[in-house]
Amino acid sequence: MSTLRFVLFAVAGSVFAASPDGAALYKAHCGFCHDGAPQPRMPSHADLASRTPEFVLSAMSGVMAVQSAGLSDDEERAIATFITGKEIAKEAPRSSAGMCTTAAPAFKMIDGDWSGWGGDPGNSHFQTKPGLASGDIPKLKLKWAFGFDKAPMAWSQPAVVAGRVFVGSVAGDVYALDAKTGCTYWTYSAGAGVRTAISVGKLANGRWAAYFGDIRATAHAVDAETGKLLWKVKLDEHPAARITGAPTLVNGRLYVPMASIEEASAAQPTYACCTFRGSVSALDAATGKKYWQSYSVSDPAKPYKTSKNGIELKGPAGASIWSSPTVDLKRKLVYAATGNSYTGVSISTSDAVLAFDLKDGHMVWASQVQPKDNFVIGCPRGPQCDPDDDGPDYDFGTSPVLRTLPNGKDIIIAGQKAGVAWGLDPDNRGKVVWQTRLGHGSALGGIEWGHAADNHTAYIAISDRIVREGGKPGLYALDLATGAPVWSAPAPEGVKGNPAQSAAVTVIPGAVFSGALNGHFRAYSTADGQILWDFDTNRPFDTVNGVKAAGGSIDSAGPVIAHGMVFTNSGYGMFGGKQGNVLLAFSVDGQ
Repeated sequence: MSTLRFVLFAVAGSVFAASPDGAALYKAHCGFCHDGAPQPRMPSHADLASRTPEFVLSAMSGVMAVQSAGLSDDEERAIATFITGKEIAKEAPRSSAGMCTTAAPAFKMIDGDWSGWGGDPGNSHFQTKPGLASGDIPKLKLKWAFGFDKAPMAWSQPAVVAGRVFVGSVAGDVYALDAKTGCTYWTYSAGAGVRTAISVGKLANGRWAAYFGDIRATAHAVDAETGKLLWKVKLDEHPAARITGAPTLVNGRLYVPMASIEEASAAQPTYACCTFRGSVSALDAATGKKYWQSYSVSDPAKPYKTSKNGIELKGPAGASIWSSPTVDLKRKLVYAATGNSYTGVSISTSDAVLAFDLKDGHMVWASQVQPKDNFVIGCPRGPQCDPDDDGPDYDFGTSPVLRTLPNGKDIIIAGQKAGVAWGLDPDNRGKVVWQTRLGHGSALGGIEWGHAADNHTAYIAISDRIVREGGKPGLYALDLATGAPVWSAPAPEGVKGNPAQSAAVTVIPGAVFSGALNGHFRAYSTADGQILWDFDTNRPFDTVNGVKAAGGSIDSAGPVIAHGMVFTNSGYGMFGGKQGNVLLAFSVDGQ
Protein backbone atom coordinates (compact mmCIF):
# COMPACT_ATOMS: atom_id res chain seq x y z
CA MET A 1 0.00 0.00 0.00
CA SER A 2 1.38 3.42 -0.91
CA THR A 3 1.98 6.05 1.76
CA LEU A 4 -0.76 8.23 0.25
CA ARG A 5 -3.33 5.41 0.28
CA PHE A 6 -2.38 4.59 3.88
CA VAL A 7 -2.91 8.19 4.91
CA LEU A 8 -6.28 8.28 3.15
CA PHE A 9 -7.41 5.09 4.88
CA ALA A 10 -6.21 6.44 8.23
CA VAL A 11 -8.08 9.70 7.73
CA ALA A 12 -11.21 7.83 6.67
CA GLY A 13 -10.90 5.61 9.74
CA SER A 14 -10.54 8.61 12.07
CA VAL A 15 -13.58 10.31 10.51
CA PHE A 16 -15.60 7.13 10.90
CA ALA A 17 -14.50 6.79 14.52
CA ALA A 18 -15.52 10.39 15.16
CA SER A 19 -19.07 9.74 13.97
CA PRO A 20 -20.80 7.61 16.62
CA ASP A 21 -23.95 5.73 15.67
CA GLY A 22 -26.69 7.75 17.37
CA ALA A 23 -29.38 5.16 16.65
CA ALA A 24 -27.41 2.33 18.23
CA LEU A 25 -26.43 4.45 21.22
CA TYR A 26 -30.03 5.53 21.73
CA LYS A 27 -31.20 1.92 21.67
CA ALA A 28 -28.55 0.85 24.18
CA HIS A 29 -28.92 3.73 26.65
CA CYS A 30 -32.35 5.27 26.16
CA GLY A 31 -34.75 3.07 24.22
CA PHE A 32 -35.80 0.79 27.06
CA CYS A 33 -37.59 3.67 28.77
CA HIS A 34 -38.54 6.07 25.98
CA ASP A 35 -39.73 3.40 23.51
CA GLY A 36 -41.64 1.41 26.11
CA ALA A 37 -45.08 1.78 27.62
CA PRO A 38 -45.91 5.39 28.62
CA GLN A 39 -44.72 6.42 32.08
CA PRO A 40 -46.03 9.44 34.01
CA ARG A 41 -42.63 11.11 34.22
CA MET A 42 -40.93 9.63 31.17
CA PRO A 43 -41.23 11.47 27.82
CA SER A 44 -41.97 9.23 24.84
CA HIS A 45 -39.77 8.92 21.77
CA ALA A 46 -42.21 11.17 19.89
CA ASP A 47 -42.10 13.76 22.67
CA LEU A 48 -38.31 13.85 22.61
CA ALA A 49 -38.33 14.08 18.82
CA SER A 50 -40.32 17.30 19.05
CA ARG A 51 -37.63 18.95 21.21
CA THR A 52 -34.40 20.65 20.26
CA PRO A 53 -31.14 18.69 20.36
CA GLU A 54 -29.91 21.20 22.93
CA PHE A 55 -32.81 20.17 25.18
CA VAL A 56 -31.83 16.50 24.89
CA LEU A 57 -28.18 17.32 25.60
CA SER A 58 -29.21 19.27 28.68
CA ALA A 59 -31.29 16.32 29.92
CA MET A 60 -28.35 13.94 29.48
CA SER A 61 -26.15 16.13 31.66
CA GLY A 62 -28.91 16.61 34.21
CA VAL A 63 -31.99 14.42 34.61
CA MET A 64 -30.48 11.51 32.69
CA ALA A 65 -26.91 11.83 33.96
CA VAL A 66 -26.86 8.26 35.27
CA GLN A 67 -28.09 6.80 31.98
CA SER A 68 -25.51 8.90 30.14
CA ALA A 69 -22.60 7.91 32.35
CA GLY A 70 -19.61 6.82 30.27
CA LEU A 71 -20.79 8.47 27.06
CA SER A 72 -18.41 10.87 25.35
CA ASP A 73 -19.51 14.34 24.30
CA ASP A 74 -19.63 13.18 20.69
CA GLU A 75 -21.79 10.19 21.60
CA GLU A 76 -24.23 12.37 23.53
CA ARG A 77 -24.43 14.75 20.59
CA ALA A 78 -25.05 11.82 18.26
CA ILE A 79 -27.98 10.65 20.39
CA ALA A 80 -29.43 14.16 20.52
CA THR A 81 -29.15 14.53 16.75
CA PHE A 82 -30.66 11.10 16.13
CA ILE A 83 -33.68 11.48 18.41
CA THR A 84 -34.60 14.98 17.24
CA GLY A 85 -33.54 14.73 13.60
CA LYS A 86 -31.98 18.18 13.97
CA GLU A 87 -28.40 19.39 13.94
CA ILE A 88 -26.96 21.03 17.03
CA ALA A 89 -26.38 24.73 16.51
CA LYS A 90 -22.79 25.92 16.52
CA GLU A 91 -21.71 27.61 19.73
CA ALA A 92 -22.04 31.35 19.40
CA PRO A 93 -20.28 33.91 21.59
CA ARG A 94 -22.39 35.30 24.40
CA SER A 95 -24.26 38.39 23.24
CA SER A 96 -23.69 41.71 24.96
CA ALA A 97 -27.21 42.81 24.10
CA GLY A 98 -29.29 43.93 27.04
CA MET A 99 -26.38 44.76 29.34
CA CYS A 100 -27.05 47.61 31.74
CA THR A 101 -25.40 50.86 30.70
CA THR A 102 -25.69 52.57 34.06
CA ALA A 103 -24.32 51.57 37.45
CA ALA A 104 -26.43 49.38 39.71
CA PRO A 105 -28.07 51.05 42.71
CA ALA A 106 -26.43 50.70 46.10
CA PHE A 107 -27.09 47.23 47.50
CA LYS A 108 -29.57 47.46 50.35
CA MET A 109 -32.44 45.14 51.24
CA ILE A 110 -35.71 46.91 51.94
CA ASP A 111 -39.20 45.93 53.05
CA GLY A 112 -41.00 44.19 50.23
CA ASP A 113 -37.93 42.42 48.80
CA TRP A 114 -38.32 38.71 48.07
CA SER A 115 -35.44 36.35 48.86
CA GLY A 116 -35.47 32.56 48.64
CA TRP A 117 -38.36 30.25 47.87
CA GLY A 118 -41.15 31.28 50.19
CA GLY A 119 -40.18 34.88 50.89
CA ASP A 120 -39.70 34.14 54.60
CA PRO A 121 -38.18 31.33 56.73
CA GLY A 122 -41.66 29.79 57.11
CA ASN A 123 -41.98 29.47 53.30
CA SER A 124 -45.44 31.06 53.29
CA HIS A 125 -45.27 32.41 49.71
CA PHE A 126 -47.14 35.37 51.23
CA GLN A 127 -45.96 38.84 50.21
CA THR A 128 -47.27 41.17 52.90
CA LYS A 129 -45.91 44.36 51.28
CA PRO A 130 -46.33 43.86 47.53
CA GLY A 131 -46.48 47.51 46.54
CA LEU A 132 -49.56 46.48 44.58
CA ALA A 133 -53.21 46.91 45.57
CA SER A 134 -55.69 44.22 44.60
CA GLY A 135 -57.75 46.89 42.84
CA ASP A 136 -54.83 47.58 40.50
CA ILE A 137 -54.43 43.98 39.38
CA PRO A 138 -56.78 44.24 36.36
CA LYS A 139 -54.46 46.99 35.05
CA LEU A 140 -51.34 44.81 35.05
CA LYS A 141 -49.50 44.89 31.73
CA LEU A 142 -46.24 43.45 30.50
CA LYS A 143 -43.33 45.77 31.33
CA TRP A 144 -40.44 43.69 29.98
CA ALA A 145 -39.47 40.16 28.94
CA PHE A 146 -36.10 38.45 29.32
CA GLY A 147 -35.05 35.46 27.22
CA PHE A 148 -32.98 32.65 28.71
CA ASP A 149 -30.10 32.08 26.30
CA LYS A 150 -29.38 28.50 25.17
CA ALA A 151 -32.12 27.28 27.50
CA PRO A 152 -34.91 25.00 26.26
CA MET A 153 -37.16 25.82 29.20
CA ALA A 154 -37.66 28.16 32.17
CA TRP A 155 -37.69 26.66 35.64
CA SER A 156 -35.99 28.80 38.33
CA GLN A 157 -38.07 31.05 40.57
CA PRO A 158 -36.65 34.60 40.65
CA ALA A 159 -35.68 36.56 43.74
CA VAL A 160 -36.08 40.34 43.93
CA VAL A 161 -33.61 42.10 46.22
CA ALA A 162 -32.07 45.58 46.22
CA GLY A 163 -33.61 46.55 42.91
CA ARG A 164 -32.28 43.44 41.21
CA VAL A 165 -33.85 40.23 39.94
CA PHE A 166 -31.76 37.11 40.53
CA VAL A 167 -32.72 34.08 38.45
CA GLY A 168 -31.13 30.82 37.27
CA SER A 169 -31.51 28.83 34.07
CA VAL A 170 -31.48 25.28 32.79
CA ALA A 171 -28.34 26.20 30.80
CA GLY A 172 -26.49 26.77 34.08
CA ASP A 173 -26.43 30.57 33.96
CA VAL A 174 -27.46 32.77 36.88
CA TYR A 175 -28.39 36.35 36.08
CA ALA A 176 -28.68 39.59 38.01
CA LEU A 177 -31.11 41.89 36.20
CA ASP A 178 -32.36 45.39 36.83
CA ALA A 179 -35.86 44.93 38.25
CA LYS A 180 -37.27 47.97 36.48
CA THR A 181 -35.86 47.40 32.99
CA GLY A 182 -34.63 43.81 32.78
CA CYS A 183 -31.14 44.82 31.65
CA THR A 184 -28.33 42.51 32.80
CA TYR A 185 -25.81 43.52 35.47
CA TRP A 186 -23.90 40.23 35.48
CA THR A 187 -24.04 36.56 34.52
CA TYR A 188 -22.48 33.67 36.43
CA SER A 189 -21.95 30.22 34.89
CA ALA A 190 -22.60 27.45 37.39
CA GLY A 191 -21.58 24.65 35.02
CA ALA A 192 -24.88 22.81 35.53
CA GLY A 193 -28.56 23.70 35.43
CA VAL A 194 -29.84 25.90 38.27
CA ARG A 195 -33.52 25.35 39.05
CA THR A 196 -33.56 26.51 42.66
CA ALA A 197 -34.82 29.86 43.79
CA ILE A 198 -32.02 32.15 44.96
CA SER A 199 -31.48 33.32 48.54
CA VAL A 200 -29.69 36.59 49.21
CA GLY A 201 -28.11 37.71 52.48
CA LYS A 202 -25.45 39.92 54.06
CA LEU A 203 -22.11 38.56 55.25
CA ALA A 204 -20.28 39.65 58.39
CA ASN A 205 -17.78 41.56 56.25
CA GLY A 206 -20.58 43.71 54.86
CA ARG A 207 -20.70 42.11 51.43
CA TRP A 208 -23.84 40.56 50.00
CA ALA A 209 -24.08 37.00 48.72
CA ALA A 210 -26.51 35.09 46.51
CA TYR A 211 -26.96 31.35 47.21
CA PHE A 212 -28.35 28.56 45.00
CA GLY A 213 -27.90 24.91 44.08
CA ASP A 214 -27.43 23.07 40.79
CA ILE A 215 -28.55 19.75 39.35
CA ARG A 216 -25.15 18.19 40.02
CA ALA A 217 -25.57 18.51 43.79
CA THR A 218 -23.34 21.56 44.22
CA ALA A 219 -24.22 24.58 46.36
CA HIS A 220 -22.88 27.94 45.18
CA ALA A 221 -22.35 31.35 46.79
CA VAL A 222 -21.56 34.36 44.60
CA ASP A 223 -21.07 38.03 45.33
CA ALA A 224 -24.55 39.49 44.80
CA GLU A 225 -23.14 42.77 43.48
CA THR A 226 -20.61 41.37 41.00
CA GLY A 227 -21.47 37.72 40.37
CA LYS A 228 -17.98 36.56 41.33
CA LEU A 229 -17.72 33.16 42.97
CA LEU A 230 -17.27 33.18 46.74
CA TRP A 231 -17.38 29.43 47.28
CA LYS A 232 -19.00 26.25 46.03
CA VAL A 233 -19.25 22.83 47.61
CA LYS A 234 -20.50 19.50 46.29
CA LEU A 235 -22.80 18.01 48.90
CA ASP A 236 -23.52 14.53 47.54
CA GLU A 237 -21.39 12.26 45.36
CA HIS A 238 -24.27 10.07 44.19
CA PRO A 239 -24.44 10.39 40.36
CA ALA A 240 -28.20 10.97 40.46
CA ALA A 241 -28.14 13.57 43.25
CA ARG A 242 -29.40 17.09 42.54
CA ILE A 243 -30.49 20.22 44.37
CA THR A 244 -33.96 21.37 43.31
CA GLY A 245 -35.20 23.10 46.46
CA ALA A 246 -33.86 26.53 47.30
CA PRO A 247 -31.32 26.84 50.11
CA THR A 248 -32.90 28.55 53.13
CA LEU A 249 -30.75 31.28 54.69
CA VAL A 250 -31.26 32.08 58.37
CA ASN A 251 -28.86 33.67 60.87
CA GLY A 252 -25.71 33.00 58.88
CA ARG A 253 -26.52 29.39 58.10
CA LEU A 254 -27.64 27.91 54.82
CA TYR A 255 -29.93 24.85 54.90
CA VAL A 256 -29.64 22.96 51.62
CA PRO A 257 -31.97 20.08 50.59
CA MET A 258 -30.92 17.15 48.42
CA ALA A 259 -33.03 15.17 45.95
CA SER A 260 -32.24 12.69 43.17
CA ILE A 261 -33.55 11.18 39.97
CA GLU A 262 -32.39 7.66 40.87
CA GLU A 263 -35.98 6.48 40.52
CA ALA A 264 -35.50 7.14 36.78
CA SER A 265 -32.13 5.37 36.75
CA ALA A 266 -33.87 2.29 38.09
CA ALA A 267 -35.79 1.92 34.83
CA GLN A 268 -32.65 0.39 33.29
CA PRO A 269 -32.88 -3.43 33.46
CA THR A 270 -29.30 -3.77 34.72
CA TYR A 271 -29.37 -1.00 37.32
CA ALA A 272 -28.69 -2.08 40.91
CA CYS A 273 -31.48 -0.09 42.56
CA CYS A 274 -31.06 1.84 44.84
CA THR A 275 -28.65 3.72 47.12
CA PHE A 276 -29.52 7.44 47.23
CA ARG A 277 -30.73 9.02 50.49
CA GLY A 278 -32.30 12.47 50.76
CA SER A 279 -30.63 14.93 53.10
CA VAL A 280 -30.44 18.44 54.52
CA SER A 281 -27.04 20.09 54.97
CA ALA A 282 -26.30 23.06 57.21
CA LEU A 283 -23.50 25.24 55.83
CA ASP A 284 -21.70 28.33 57.02
CA ALA A 285 -23.03 31.06 54.74
CA ALA A 286 -19.67 32.86 54.64
CA THR A 287 -17.40 29.91 53.81
CA GLY A 288 -19.52 26.93 52.77
CA LYS A 289 -18.16 24.89 55.68
CA LYS A 290 -20.51 22.02 56.49
CA TYR A 291 -21.79 21.99 60.07
CA TRP A 292 -23.88 18.89 59.58
CA GLN A 293 -25.63 16.75 56.98
CA SER A 294 -28.60 14.68 58.10
CA TYR A 295 -30.27 12.02 56.00
CA SER A 296 -33.95 11.31 55.50
CA VAL A 297 -33.11 7.59 55.43
CA SER A 298 -31.12 6.76 58.53
CA ASP A 299 -29.39 3.57 57.34
CA PRO A 300 -27.19 3.34 54.23
CA ALA A 301 -28.39 0.91 51.58
CA LYS A 302 -27.12 -2.66 51.58
CA PRO A 303 -27.89 -5.72 49.41
CA TYR A 304 -31.13 -7.42 50.33
CA LYS A 305 -32.48 -9.19 47.26
CA THR A 306 -31.60 -10.41 43.77
CA SER A 307 -33.72 -9.29 40.84
CA LYS A 308 -35.36 -11.55 38.27
CA ASN A 309 -32.39 -11.09 35.94
CA GLY A 310 -29.73 -11.60 38.59
CA ILE A 311 -29.01 -8.02 39.59
CA GLU A 312 -28.24 -7.40 43.26
CA LEU A 313 -30.83 -4.96 44.65
CA LYS A 314 -30.08 -2.61 47.52
CA GLY A 315 -32.08 -0.63 50.04
CA PRO A 316 -33.38 1.32 51.84
CA ALA A 317 -33.24 4.38 49.62
CA GLY A 318 -35.18 7.43 48.47
CA ALA A 319 -37.07 10.06 50.48
CA SER A 320 -35.67 12.85 48.33
CA ILE A 321 -36.11 16.36 49.65
CA TRP A 322 -37.31 18.25 46.56
CA SER A 323 -38.33 21.51 48.20
CA SER A 324 -36.86 24.30 50.27
CA PRO A 325 -36.49 23.57 54.01
CA THR A 326 -38.59 25.57 56.45
CA VAL A 327 -36.97 27.06 59.54
CA ASP A 328 -38.79 27.29 62.90
CA LEU A 329 -36.72 29.56 65.15
CA LYS A 330 -39.19 29.25 68.02
CA ARG A 331 -38.63 25.49 68.31
CA LYS A 332 -35.11 25.55 66.86
CA LEU A 333 -36.10 23.10 64.14
CA VAL A 334 -35.86 22.84 60.37
CA TYR A 335 -38.69 21.07 58.54
CA ALA A 336 -38.29 19.15 55.31
CA ALA A 337 -40.90 17.29 53.26
CA THR A 338 -39.83 14.04 51.61
CA GLY A 339 -40.51 12.03 48.49
CA ASN A 340 -41.25 8.36 47.97
CA SER A 341 -39.16 5.33 48.87
CA TYR A 342 -37.26 3.63 46.02
CA THR A 343 -37.11 0.07 47.33
CA GLY A 344 -39.00 -2.67 49.13
CA VAL A 345 -37.12 -2.01 52.36
CA SER A 346 -39.77 -0.13 54.32
CA ILE A 347 -38.92 3.22 55.92
CA SER A 348 -40.96 5.56 58.10
CA THR A 349 -39.54 8.76 56.64
CA SER A 350 -40.75 8.72 53.03
CA ASP A 351 -43.84 10.81 52.11
CA ALA A 352 -43.36 12.59 55.40
CA VAL A 353 -42.57 15.89 57.07
CA LEU A 354 -39.33 15.61 59.04
CA ALA A 355 -38.03 17.87 61.81
CA PHE A 356 -34.27 18.27 62.31
CA ASP A 357 -32.52 20.07 65.16
CA LEU A 358 -31.09 23.37 63.90
CA LYS A 359 -27.88 23.05 65.93
CA ASP A 360 -26.66 19.52 65.23
CA GLY A 361 -29.11 18.15 62.64
CA HIS A 362 -30.38 15.13 64.53
CA MET A 363 -33.88 14.07 63.52
CA VAL A 364 -36.34 15.10 66.21
CA TRP A 365 -39.49 13.64 64.69
CA ALA A 366 -41.03 12.28 61.49
CA SER A 367 -44.68 12.52 60.51
CA GLN A 368 -45.37 10.06 57.69
CA VAL A 369 -48.68 10.33 55.83
CA GLN A 370 -48.24 7.64 53.12
CA PRO A 371 -46.49 4.42 54.23
CA LYS A 372 -44.98 1.99 51.72
CA ASP A 373 -44.96 4.39 48.77
CA ASN A 374 -42.21 2.42 47.06
CA PHE A 375 -41.93 3.73 43.53
CA VAL A 376 -39.42 3.75 40.69
CA ILE A 377 -40.01 4.42 37.02
CA GLY A 378 -40.52 1.34 34.84
CA CYS A 379 -42.24 -0.81 37.46
CA PRO A 380 -43.92 -3.18 37.70
CA ARG A 381 -42.90 -4.41 34.22
CA GLY A 382 -39.12 -4.07 34.64
CA PRO A 383 -37.20 -7.22 35.60
CA GLN A 384 -35.38 -5.43 38.42
CA CYS A 385 -38.54 -4.00 39.99
CA ASP A 386 -39.08 -4.29 43.68
CA PRO A 387 -41.42 -4.35 45.53
CA ASP A 388 -44.01 -6.45 43.71
CA ASP A 389 -46.71 -3.95 44.68
CA ASP A 390 -45.93 -0.55 43.25
CA GLY A 391 -46.47 2.56 45.33
CA PRO A 392 -48.53 5.40 43.82
CA ASP A 393 -45.71 8.02 43.94
CA TYR A 394 -47.72 10.32 46.21
CA ASP A 395 -44.79 12.15 47.74
CA PHE A 396 -44.32 15.76 48.82
CA GLY A 397 -42.85 18.13 46.24
CA THR A 398 -43.89 21.14 48.29
CA SER A 399 -42.19 23.03 51.11
CA PRO A 400 -43.91 22.83 54.51
CA VAL A 401 -45.55 26.17 55.30
CA LEU A 402 -45.32 27.30 58.93
CA ARG A 403 -48.01 29.79 59.99
CA THR A 404 -49.46 31.14 63.23
CA LEU A 405 -53.22 30.79 63.70
CA PRO A 406 -55.44 33.58 65.05
CA ASN A 407 -55.49 31.82 68.44
CA GLY A 408 -51.70 32.01 68.66
CA LYS A 409 -50.98 28.34 67.95
CA ASP A 410 -48.72 27.39 65.06
CA ILE A 411 -49.53 24.96 62.28
CA ILE A 412 -47.63 23.31 59.43
CA ILE A 413 -49.42 23.06 56.10
CA ALA A 414 -48.14 20.42 53.68
CA GLY A 415 -49.46 19.57 50.21
CA GLN A 416 -49.17 16.04 48.81
CA LYS A 417 -49.29 14.68 45.25
CA ALA A 418 -52.18 12.50 46.41
CA GLY A 419 -54.26 15.67 46.18
CA VAL A 420 -54.46 15.95 49.96
CA ALA A 421 -53.58 18.99 52.06
CA TRP A 422 -52.41 18.31 55.61
CA GLY A 423 -52.42 20.44 58.76
CA LEU A 424 -49.79 19.24 61.25
CA ASP A 425 -49.08 20.25 64.85
CA PRO A 426 -45.44 21.34 65.37
CA ASP A 427 -45.91 21.14 69.15
CA ASN A 428 -46.96 17.49 68.99
CA ARG A 429 -44.33 15.87 66.75
CA GLY A 430 -46.21 16.68 63.56
CA LYS A 431 -49.45 15.01 64.60
CA VAL A 432 -52.22 15.41 62.03
CA VAL A 433 -54.64 18.20 62.98
CA TRP A 434 -56.67 17.97 59.78
CA GLN A 435 -56.52 16.58 56.26
CA THR A 436 -58.56 17.69 53.25
CA ARG A 437 -58.70 16.02 49.85
CA LEU A 438 -58.84 18.52 47.00
CA GLY A 439 -57.73 16.56 43.94
CA HIS A 440 -57.72 13.06 42.54
CA GLY A 441 -53.95 12.79 42.82
CA SER A 442 -51.33 11.22 40.57
CA ALA A 443 -47.60 10.83 40.06
CA LEU A 444 -47.62 14.40 38.74
CA GLY A 445 -50.04 15.84 41.34
CA GLY A 446 -52.40 16.39 43.07
CA ILE A 447 -50.55 19.16 44.79
CA GLU A 448 -47.27 19.38 42.95
CA TRP A 449 -44.87 22.25 43.73
CA GLY A 450 -46.21 24.61 46.33
CA HIS A 451 -49.02 26.32 48.18
CA ALA A 452 -49.29 29.66 49.95
CA ALA A 453 -50.88 30.88 53.17
CA ASP A 454 -51.79 34.27 54.60
CA ASN A 455 -52.96 34.81 58.18
CA HIS A 456 -56.22 32.86 57.84
CA THR A 457 -56.27 30.83 54.64
CA ALA A 458 -54.18 28.34 52.66
CA TYR A 459 -54.29 28.63 48.84
CA ILE A 460 -53.59 25.41 46.99
CA ALA A 461 -53.30 24.69 43.27
CA ILE A 462 -54.31 21.28 41.95
CA SER A 463 -52.65 19.69 38.94
CA ASP A 464 -54.31 16.30 38.27
CA ARG A 465 -52.57 16.56 34.90
CA ILE A 466 -52.60 12.88 33.94
CA VAL A 467 -55.88 11.86 35.54
CA ARG A 468 -58.32 10.49 32.96
CA GLU A 469 -61.41 10.75 35.15
CA GLY A 470 -62.20 12.72 38.27
CA GLY A 471 -59.43 15.28 37.95
CA LYS A 472 -60.00 18.63 39.65
CA PRO A 473 -57.43 21.11 38.30
CA GLY A 474 -57.86 24.61 39.68
CA LEU A 475 -57.24 26.72 42.76
CA TYR A 476 -58.67 26.04 46.21
CA ALA A 477 -58.80 27.90 49.53
CA LEU A 478 -58.87 26.21 52.94
CA ASP A 479 -59.26 27.52 56.48
CA LEU A 480 -55.85 27.30 58.15
CA ALA A 481 -57.17 26.15 61.50
CA THR A 482 -59.59 23.45 60.37
CA GLY A 483 -58.85 22.62 56.73
CA ALA A 484 -62.47 23.41 55.86
CA PRO A 485 -63.05 24.60 52.29
CA VAL A 486 -63.47 28.36 51.92
CA TRP A 487 -63.93 28.48 48.14
CA SER A 488 -62.94 26.64 44.97
CA ALA A 489 -62.05 27.96 41.53
CA PRO A 490 -61.98 25.10 39.01
CA ALA A 491 -59.86 25.70 35.93
CA PRO A 492 -61.87 27.71 33.38
CA GLU A 493 -63.48 25.60 30.68
CA GLY A 494 -62.98 26.14 26.98
CA VAL A 495 -59.34 27.21 27.27
CA LYS A 496 -57.01 25.47 24.84
CA GLY A 497 -54.32 23.26 26.36
CA ASN A 498 -53.81 21.38 29.61
CA PRO A 499 -55.61 23.19 32.48
CA ALA A 500 -53.48 21.63 35.23
CA GLN A 501 -52.15 24.05 37.83
CA SER A 502 -48.92 22.46 39.01
CA ALA A 503 -46.79 25.52 39.73
CA ALA A 504 -46.40 27.05 43.17
CA VAL A 505 -48.79 29.88 44.01
CA THR A 506 -48.21 33.25 45.68
CA VAL A 507 -50.59 35.37 47.72
CA ILE A 508 -50.71 39.09 48.50
CA PRO A 509 -53.40 40.90 50.49
CA GLY A 510 -56.54 40.50 48.40
CA ALA A 511 -55.21 38.31 45.57
CA VAL A 512 -53.50 35.00 44.85
CA PHE A 513 -51.51 34.30 41.65
CA SER A 514 -51.37 30.92 39.90
CA GLY A 515 -50.07 29.72 36.54
CA ALA A 516 -51.25 26.77 34.42
CA LEU A 517 -49.74 24.29 31.98
CA ASN A 518 -51.69 25.93 29.16
CA GLY A 519 -49.67 29.08 29.74
CA HIS A 520 -52.37 31.16 31.41
CA PHE A 521 -51.21 33.26 34.35
CA ARG A 522 -54.06 34.40 36.57
CA ALA A 523 -54.83 36.41 39.69
CA TYR A 524 -57.77 35.37 41.87
CA SER A 525 -59.64 37.21 44.60
CA THR A 526 -58.75 35.86 48.04
CA ALA A 527 -62.34 36.57 49.11
CA ASP A 528 -64.18 34.27 46.70
CA GLY A 529 -61.80 32.91 44.05
CA GLN A 530 -63.09 35.11 41.23
CA ILE A 531 -60.53 35.68 38.48
CA LEU A 532 -59.29 39.27 38.58
CA TRP A 533 -56.79 39.07 35.72
CA ASP A 534 -55.73 36.54 33.08
CA PHE A 535 -52.67 36.78 30.83
CA ASP A 536 -51.85 34.15 28.18
CA THR A 537 -48.06 33.66 28.19
CA ASN A 538 -48.17 31.01 25.47
CA ARG A 539 -46.68 33.11 22.67
CA PRO A 540 -43.42 34.70 21.43
CA PHE A 541 -42.05 37.80 23.15
CA ASP A 542 -39.64 40.56 22.22
CA THR A 543 -36.93 40.49 24.87
CA VAL A 544 -34.74 43.17 26.40
CA ASN A 545 -31.62 41.04 25.83
CA GLY A 546 -32.35 40.19 22.20
CA VAL A 547 -32.71 36.43 22.80
CA LYS A 548 -35.41 34.74 20.76
CA ALA A 549 -37.96 33.69 23.37
CA ALA A 550 -41.46 32.38 23.82
CA GLY A 551 -43.67 31.31 26.69
CA GLY A 552 -45.27 27.92 27.16
CA SER A 553 -46.34 25.91 30.18
CA ILE A 554 -46.09 27.48 33.65
CA ASP A 555 -44.93 24.89 36.15
CA SER A 556 -42.64 24.34 39.12
CA ALA A 557 -41.54 27.86 40.17
CA GLY A 558 -44.12 30.24 41.60
CA PRO A 559 -44.63 33.90 40.77
CA VAL A 560 -42.84 36.59 42.78
CA ILE A 561 -44.39 39.97 43.64
CA ALA A 562 -42.25 42.84 44.88
CA HIS A 563 -42.40 46.65 44.76
CA GLY A 564 -45.45 46.81 42.54
CA MET A 565 -44.16 44.29 40.01
CA VAL A 566 -45.11 40.69 39.28
CA PHE A 567 -42.59 38.20 37.86
CA THR A 568 -43.13 34.73 36.41
CA ASN A 569 -41.31 32.24 34.23
CA SER A 570 -43.07 30.59 31.31
CA GLY A 571 -41.94 27.54 29.38
CA TYR A 572 -41.57 24.46 31.58
CA GLY A 573 -41.24 21.80 28.90
CA MET A 574 -41.18 18.61 30.97
CA PHE A 575 -43.71 15.77 31.13
CA GLY A 576 -45.77 16.91 28.18
CA GLY A 577 -45.58 20.61 28.99
CA LYS A 578 -44.84 23.14 26.28
CA GLN A 579 -41.28 24.39 26.40
CA GLY A 580 -40.31 28.04 26.42
CA ASN A 581 -37.57 30.28 27.75
CA VAL A 582 -38.90 33.57 29.05
CA LEU A 583 -39.08 35.55 32.28
CA LEU A 584 -41.95 38.05 32.28
CA ALA A 585 -42.27 41.21 34.38
CA PHE A 586 -45.61 42.99 34.84
CA SER A 587 -46.54 46.31 36.41
CA VAL A 588 -49.62 48.54 36.59
CA ASP A 589 -50.21 49.88 33.06
CA GLY A 590 -46.71 48.62 32.17
CA GLN A 591 -45.16 51.61 33.93
